[in-house]
Amino acid sequence: MSRFTRYTTSIGRWIARKLTWPRRAADSARVTVKQVRTGRRTVRDVAKTGVGTAGAAALLLVLLFPVYWVLAASLSQGSGLMSSQGIFADPRSYNLEAYRWVLFESSFTYAAVNSLIVVSITVLVSMSVIIPGAYALSRREFLGRRGILYGYVLFTQVGAGLSIATLIALYALFVNLGLDNNLLVLGVFYAAGAIPFNTWLLKTFMDNIPVSYEEAAIVDGASQWQVIREIILPLSKPGIAVVLVFTFLAGWNEFVIAQTLLQSHNYTLSVELYSLIAGGGYETPWTEFSAFAILFALPVAAIYFLAQSYVEDGLSFGGMSG
Repeated sequence: MSRFTRYTTSIGRWIARKLTWPRRAADSARVTVKQVRTGRRTVRDVAKTGVGTAGAAALLLVLLFPVYWVLAASLSQGSGLMSSQGIFADPRSYNLEAYRWVLFESSFTYAAVNSLIVVSITVLVSMSVIIPGAYALSRREFLGRRGILYGYVLFTQVGAGLSIATLIALYALFVNLGLDNNLLVLGVFYAAGAIPFNTWLLKTFMDNIPVSYEEAAIVDGASQWQVIREIILPLSKPGIAVVLVFTFLAGWNEFVIAQTLLQSHNYTLSVELYSLIAGGGYETPWTEFSAFAILFALPVAAIYFLAQSYVEDGLSFGGMSG
């Protein structure tokens, strides 16, 4: 079965599961009533469960409300986030004009190509360093190993506190070297920022893989490369999926450095999205902005959906679960 077939099958199962939730909810209600009648559960326990479920549903609605509002604004007429009838426009007036403008009249396509170039460089450079680095730090003892580990932790913690000074120095350095307005250099820079934290995360995940698996393979005659390729990498898929998502986000969402170093013809999607507001003068085209934001967020949502099971397992084994 090809990877595409597996993805389409998993999507089909997910859709089928969502469509059958009323039947599953009814079955769960019947089981609960039966348990109460037979004394296996008390009315108080059922009430606590109901209150907790209602609270979780209310919290979910609050968290999803901004997404729904932006989606509704992208489908409405005019240029405001609110219509004359209230917060939301009449659904009968919904249209795809804003999406047509974003796809065919704005600079979305050019910015998307630029973002894909930056993200591709970020992911390729990051993964080529993170995977062997994490394996070496997890499985090998060498001179300076502890110092490298502490250095990785340091780089993941002090960056935010030095962000302004770093940005000024970065801009001056890149301009003097003629490296500003360069998508490839920007991708490498993002990769350099993503490597310390993600190497530490993947190293923590690999620490949970029993060494006995490697020893058994070596006893059976496997070489070191075969051990890595056939044991370490397959068992590290959840951790690698988490690192892949994080490195993708590092190149896709970043705004400040891209806005500082790039010129208008090389803008990425995050900077182009901001320019809709900055270049709008006294009137902001919120409808087009909302459609642009929805399209900008779709790849991130798609990647997380496809890697959801791996990401959840990786965060749990990597010591980052909720």
